Amino acid sequence: MTPQDARRKYAPATERNREPILEVLLQVLPESGTILEIASGTGEHAVFFASKLKDYLWLPTDVNPQSRASIISWTEHNVCDNVYAPLELDAKEPVWAVENGGLDWLNTKPIVAIVNINMIHISPWSACLGLMAGAGRILKAGGILYLYGPFKQGGEHTAASNAAFDEYLRTENPEWGVRNLDDVIAVARAQNLILQQIYQMPANNLSVVFQRSG
Repeated sequence: MTPQDARRKYAPATERNREPILEVLLQVLPESGTILEIASGTGEHAVFFASKLKDYLWLPTDVNPQSRASIISWTEHNVCDNVYAPLELDAKEPVWAVENGGLDWLNTKPIVAIVNINMIHISPWSACLGLMAGAGRILKAGGILYLYGPFKQGGEHTAASNAAFDEYLRTENPEWGVRNLDDVIAVARAQNLILQQIYQMPANNLSVVFQRSG
């Protein structure tokens, strides 16, 4: 095993959900520009989506240095020329790394969409609030925020497996847990992010698409 192989991490759910997620992204993304991924994790999604979405630049981020190393390793392994080096970014921070003016190419290839997969249930609620605030600051009118993961609907779990997962998450960290979609929609609306569509996805997950209002 090479050092690059050792850095490359794997998320078992990625192969199951990446094709259905891609189908949704192809329907909802603006025509071109930069896609900012918040909490990119292993980087497997980044290299897969970038390879299929050649009209876009993919900008991965993660707060975890091991995850950023994995993203770099996956990008080198797959030779993705439209994936940028990952940024350190914590969604809870009041100013994100993409807002500090250090990325000149964003002037010509602005961020048109933000993608966030499997984060808000494995993080404190403040991360969801920070995500919505950041999307509200960064996206222009018509920009897309895409979320993927398990959600309660009407305050109730949609499957027994989601209820068990929620209980497991809360034992791991009492600040984690499957979120109520109505609550997520409300905090998004407060940042001028309007719900556009909800898609049923594999393993009782949802794709939730918001658009930045004018």
